[in-house]
Amino acid sequence: MKLNRILATAAVLVAFPAAAFANDPPSSMEDVGYIFTTLLFLMAGFLVFFMAAGFAMLEGGLVRSKNVAMQMIKNIALFSIAAIMYWLVGFNTMYPGDFNGFFAIGGPTVLDPVGIGSDAAALDYASIGSDFFFQLVFVAATASIVSGAVAERIKLWPFLIFVVVLTGILYPISGSWQWGGGWLSEAGFSDFAGSTVVHSVGGWAALAGAIILGPRIGKYKDGKVHPMPGSNLALATLGTFILWLGWFGFNGGSQLAMGTVGDVSDVSRIFANTNMAAASGAVAALILTQVLYKKPDLTMVLNGALAGLVSITAEPLAPTLFGALWIGAVGGIIVVFAVPMLDKFKIDDVVGAIPVHLFAGIWGTIAVIFYGEASLGTQLLGIAAYGVFTFVGALVLWGILKATVGIRVSEEDEINGLDMAELGMEAYPEFSKG
Repeated sequence: MKLNRILATAAVLVAFPAAAFANDPPSSMEDVGYIFTTLLFLMAGFLVFFMAAGFAMLEGGLVRSKNVAMQMIKNIALFSIAAIMYWLVGFNTMYPGDFNGFFAIGGPTVLDPVGIGSDAAALDYASIGSDFFFQLVFVAATASIVSGAVAERIKLWPFLIFVVVLTGILYPISGSWQWGGGWLSEAGFSDFAGSTVVHSVGGWAALAGAIILGPRIGKYKDGKVHPMPGSNLALATLGTFILWLGWFGFNGGSQLAMGTVGDVSDVSRIFANTNMAAASGAVAALILTQVLYKKPDLTMVLNGALAGLVSITAEPLAPTLFGALWIGAVGGIIVVFAVPMLDKFKIDDVVGAIPVHLFAGIWGTIAVIFYGEASLGTQLLGIAAYGVFTFVGALVLWGILKATVGIRVSEEDEINGLDMAELGMEAYPEFSKG
């Protein structure tokens, strides 16, 4: 029986290449590497794309029911805007080729010709379409981070204008410094999959927005913090699991190659470390909230898992499983202490995006020094550069929007809910008053 299975498997392996490459058989191992790296980008890309659903479900579960539809339209709109802006200017701004300056605004992305052959393809890498799509879903994740932090009091259209600039200009410029072969890459800064390039950028932009907007009505009153529980913790939990799943593509695809045994083995190592960091972040938050509050806090555990994921993202390949465990656990601990710290400063972050993506992103970028080859000085330089550029840029942009079109809904609209005020519809109409 075992022999039959072996023979059957061998027959499939022999027949598959012949069928798969019948029209354009690979002429070299370079062709094979190009094919599998392109496949990696496409598979990882649609996993990261699914994170858009995860962000939507997480935010939809953590806001109050009167604001759920608003979060849904923000998330589908921001992804769509990111896709257009990244095609229009973002991709070629982020990857400017041989340009060595601070930044150069690029033009629209042009895909490979239909039916491109081996003689014209970039055999040392992957197809333009797969690379563009894989990088696109990262910029959309950055915008999603901002969406959750400024929820329940921001107007729709000013937020979307901010997304246009963030995804088309701010993110691509700063991204070019590291992943586009820019000055931070030359300086030795290391960020494998984006603890800083993606997550901290989103966190800095969210922090600026939360400061300019101010807290929700009633959040901080009489010197006390008044919790505003979300509408659906089951939905928030589903969103967290979707994000956890998508993160395998986020980190695994950032290997950027699948043409050798070593590359594929490294991708599997990244998967294992990514999973371990998420698990340890969740457990750390679970235990710590039990100790501090005498009861575990589900929202902290969810954000603990996400903080573990953000923490390992800067270097998911080099650590051992134990290394991933303690790096992720520190991320979970950071969230538990950072959430009440923001409340002390009266910075209202509805979903905990700033502790998860900014604070854990900074930690993860520093943690690279324990297993990677980067120095503490270069890592701090990168953190500071991204922080100053993004926070100041976002602060200026939010300020301009506030002074011109206004960014916050009226007090009456905030009390009644953004679903009706901004959209004229409700996510849960059966449960509305009257």
